[in-house]
Amino acid sequence: MGSTGTVLRELRGAQKSAKGVSLYSRYVNRPAGRVLAAGAYRAGLSPNQVTLISALFTYGAVASVALVEPSWTLAVLVYAALAVGFAFDSADGQLARLTGRGGPDGEWLDHVVDCGKLLLVHTAVLISFYRFGELPSDAWLLLPLGFQLAAVVTFCAGLLREHLGKAAASARGPSWAATPAAPVSRVRAVALLPADYGVFCLVFLLLGAPGAFRAGYAVLAVVHTLFLAAFLAKWFRELKSLRAG
Repeated sequence: MGSTGTVLRELRGAQKSAKGVSLYSRYVNRPAGRVLAAGAYRAGLSPNQVTLISALFTYGAVASVALVEPSWTLAVLVYAALAVGFAFDSADGQLARLTGRGGPDGEWLDHVVDCGKLLLVHTAVLISFYRFGELPSDAWLLLPLGFQLAAVVTFCAGLLREHLGKAAASARGPSWAATPAAPVSRVRAVALLPADYGVFCLVFLLLGAPGAFRAGYAVLAVVHTLFLAAFLAKWFRELKSLRAG
């Protein structure tokens, strides 16, 4: 087992492409995940164990939002746990690529944890609104449901786009699959920031000020809904272009 520095260098060489990744994931979450992956490697943890650690931090934070009255202390603790959970979510894949221990079971577990996270985080906000929020109107209770719909449809549609795209490209033959990828766009990386889960987690720092939290959460809900519409149109066009002639 090499030194931590050696492991970190190997992890840098095993990174996914930065295409379609926001600046937060590229320069904050992935580097943090790399450090956690190196620590997990030296501790002898498997990628699936790292996924479960990610779930422990994330689901613990989500449960706190639903069960504990909002305060500035809660805001800091929830954000910290969500951010650490997200970094471990990056670490499991990096560790899998480093060790070659990844497989369908790990990918399945990772997606199950991610899907549960998206469902529960907005459910927790809904519960918090109902239990602790002095809402201007009961209509605010519909906001987390709408945000949840946008988040889950984006997640599922993105997964389907990836897997169906790979299958269609493979069916078109090796020459099609080997088409060079488009260069990484810094403008796109900046534009994707509002849709990044790590940026979404920042809104929980406002939990100590319920009015500010509602406003920030509502803005992000609108932004994610607009991104969903744009992504669906883009992914549909891309899959249509892969249709066998």
